[in-house]
Amino acid sequence: MNKIILASASPRRRELLEQIGLEFEILPSGIEENPKSRVPWEMVLELSAGKAKDVFGRIPEGEKDSVAVLGADTVVALGDQIMGKPGSRQRAEEMLSLLQGRTHQVYTGVTLITRKEGEPVTVSFYERTDVTMYPMSASDIRAYVDTGEPMDKAGAYGIQGKCAVFIKEIKGDYYNVVGLPIGRLYQEMKKL
Repeated sequence: MNKIILASASPRRRELLEQIGLEFEILPSGIEENPKSRVPWEMVLELSAGKAKDVFGRIPEGEKDSVAVLGADTVVALGDQIMGKPGSRQRAEEMLSLLQGRTHQVYTGVTLITRKEGEPVTVSFYERTDVTMYPMSASDIRAYVDTGEPMDKAGAYGIQGKCAVFIKEIKGDYYNVVGLPIGRLYQEMKKL
């Protein structure tokens, strides 16, 4: 496999790639995340592709045949409402109030860009996982937000962290909810 470059500064994505033993470099994308689509699966594909293209475009021409750039983006959706990172304590509490006691969807889009024999090769896919949360009281929500954990996470929660006690059920890929569907990613990388 070519040298892998992760177009993300996400510590969770880094940890997941390390978990499966991949060697990679990190070169975060600098794109502004203003997607045209408001459909969750289209949005994550658009953003993951934008991140991968941005970083691949910064690779020196002579090195493009020996690298594979990995871009990813994750959103939480409740019906047609898309939830990114909360940005404020108030927004985190609002998001968790909406999600508690209900089932929502987590979408992660992944794009791999490499070049074979001078020709660009792009593979994009997304995964969807349904997550059901237990009911949370207002004091549960405040206490969880007090930990600071929700602030840098789509949907204002981390399934792999302190919010685990409020996760009732998931249908789909757990790692997708963390931020990178590593099983599917590995299968797609093997095809390349």
